[in-house]
Amino acid sequence: MYVPFELLPDHARVWVYQASRKLTDAEVEKVRGNQQAFCEQWEAHGKALHSSFKIEHNQFLVVGVDEGVHSASGCSIDGSVRILKGYQAELGINFLDPSQVAFILGGEIKLFSRLELKHLFERGQLNGATRTFNNLVPTKAEFEKHWEIPVEKSWLVKYIPKSSLIV
Repeated sequence: MYVPFELLPDHARVWVYQASRKLTDAEVEKVRGNQQAFCEQWEAHGKALHSSFKIEHNQFLVVGVDEGVHSASGCSIDGSVRILKGYQAELGINFLDPSQVAFILGGEIKLFSRLELKHLFERGQLNGATRTFNNLVPTKAEFEKHWEIPVEKSWLVKYIPKSSLIV
């Protein structure tokens, strides 16, 4: 059962999926329509999931389920992943590629390969204050408060050159 994202409770479970590129406005509308239709029929063990989604920065798909009503099961989560794989086939957008990390640079979302990160930090193109995203936030409340964070508060802190850290 689809519910507006803002009506999901703070404890709702969320999954954040990062697209391999920025979606066009037409692609956003296509994804919105598909996601709403999916949420309308999404079930776990025959029970409707109170679910929703939102698209952020035309780059991230955030899916939420109110597990206080009914929890998502492995099979139902697999169903949500199938729709993501469908976007890759239909639109050429990969929502399941963990090899790229997103940052906000100059007000824009920029994706970099994990293999580039060490050099980007060494050259000062990225630093501890650079904004990034914690796509592993588990709940709606955490998403709203701690999804967009500075690198120094993320797992990426290991890439910051030790000489630039304040002790």
